[in-house]
Amino acid sequence: MPWNNRNGGGRSGGRGPWGGGSPGQPQPPDLEELLKRSQDRLKQVFPRGGFGKGGLSLIALLLIAVWIASGIYVIEPDEQGVVLRFGKFVERTNPGINYHLPWPVETVLTPKVTRENQVNVGYRLDSDLGRASDRARDVAEESLMLTGDENIVDIDFTVFWLIKDAGAFLFNVEDPEAAIKAVAESVMREVAGRNEIELILTENRDPIQSEVRDLMQQTLDSYGVGATITRVQMQKVDPPAQVIDAYRDVQAARADQERLRNEAEAYANKIIPEARGEAARIGQQAEAYKQRVIAEAEGEAKRFISIYDEYRKAPGVTRKRIFLETMERVLGDKTKVIVDSKAGTGVVPYLPLPEIDKRSSNQGVEP
Repeated sequence: MPWNNRNGGGRSGGRGPWGGGSPGQPQPPDLEELLKRSQDRLKQVFPRGGFGKGGLSLIALLLIAVWIASGIYVIEPDEQGVVLRFGKFVERTNPGINYHLPWPVETVLTPKVTRENQVNVGYRLDSDLGRASDRARDVAEESLMLTGDENIVDIDFTVFWLIKDAGAFLFNVEDPEAAIKAVAESVMREVAGRNEIELILTENRDPIQSEVRDLMQQTLDSYGVGATITRVQMQKVDPPAQVIDAYRDVQAARADQERLRNEAEAYANKIIPEARGEAARIGQQAEAYKQRVIAEAEGEAKRFISIYDEYRKAPGVTRKRIFLETMERVLGDKTKVIVDSKAGTGVVPYLPLPEIDKRSSNQGVEP
């Protein structure tokens, strides 16, 4: 039956061997016409007398050489070669020029192993959905997770990964990218379930990212996926949209509470050292006063004993010396008037020495 027979060998519907035949659809090429054109081109190249045995051998050798040379291939520095023999994985090849048995015995795949790939969990970009912009769209069924304190948190994150073993990546798992995404979502849910929502939203983000990366790597290695997780980046961590306003109010109240507590602690840290310093100062002053009073009392006692010892040796002289010292101490800074008792009895002989001293000093001051 010729290939251009549209009756399909007597079948109904008028479809050809490629399922064509409908009006307006492209028709498959005519195999007989292709063979005829090939023969005409070969006749133009070779002499009219025919190929002969030598010509056929030369053609066969050329075809074999081309077929053998078709097994040469080049692996780029960012690639890893995966050789398949009749569709079965047999070996990996490194960057550079390599060789495999020609098709259809062996074929080679060259996936990129240094390019960092990424998987978004909990959200999709418009570019991922075939749209022009890069606006993120939330996927609630992936992002909503239960925390350890029975709250719900909305986590959008991105997993970055490289191909570590191209053979394992291509053949151990049916869809490795889907497996990486499923493992990422599962691990993040597990880690979120071991943490409280407050820690997830604030101080535990970096530890959670590291823990998710390590646990993902362990899980993927156990599956033999052949991928390396380079980093996990949490893009958005919020309470659910339905309660986010109330949660922010709670957070603001907690922030005010923390601020007031810090202010109180700062005031206490300021007042307590001052009070302790004042108490220490008063204690030191009291101790110094105590030592001074004791020293003065001991000195007075020693002085009294020494005077008493001298008094016992010469009572008259000691009494007169004590009297004179006492009068000197009492009258030393007082104004004194001296009256001579032998100066007669009528008029009191009074010499105003203080007034004379005052006038002399005043005259010396005036210009």
